[in-house]
Amino acid sequence: MNKQNVIKTEHPTLKHWLWLSLAILLLDQASKWMVLLALEPYEVIALIPNVNLTLMFNEGAAFSFLAGAGGWQRWFFVGLALVVSGVLVGWLRRLAPGERMQAAALALIIGGAVGNLIDRALLGHVVDFIQVWLPVLPLKIFNPWPAFNIADSAITVGVVLLLIATLRSETAPA
Repeated sequence: MNKQNVIKTEHPTLKHWLWLSLAILLLDQASKWMVLLALEPYEVIALIPNVNLTLMFNEGAAFSFLAGAGGWQRWFFVGLALVVSGVLVGWLRRLAPGERMQAAALALIIGGAVGNLIDRALLGHVVDFIQVWLPVLPLKIFNPWPAFNIADSAITVGVVLLLIATLRSETAPA
């Protein structure tokens, strides 16, 4: 078997989709460093109605879960993100070439998880800066929505895509 045949039969899913993860990671980190250089903590810059840039730091997980736990959560979440990212890379590696929605979903989640992992490992907290007001929700608990970042957005979109892909595959005719 010559080298050309080997290259043609390689499974391209992993390397192709990890480029998306890398793009999310770079966009996330660049945006966080720009905000860190431009804003003071809790400074507000209105972008459009109901959307602000506001520099905040989150020592916990989503919705500041465990933020006041005394510091141990930093390395717990770093370890958790490493394990989850490894599992997702393994899953991505096993996908068939036609499973594009699942691949995109996993790549988005991996990029976002690694982006927030870097913040935790280097800074001790995650840099959040996108603040959204949801006037259609009557509960004050959701206004403003907890600040988030590009990594959080990628993770959220990835999870939604993964759910859609899973539901579509379960309802597809056999």
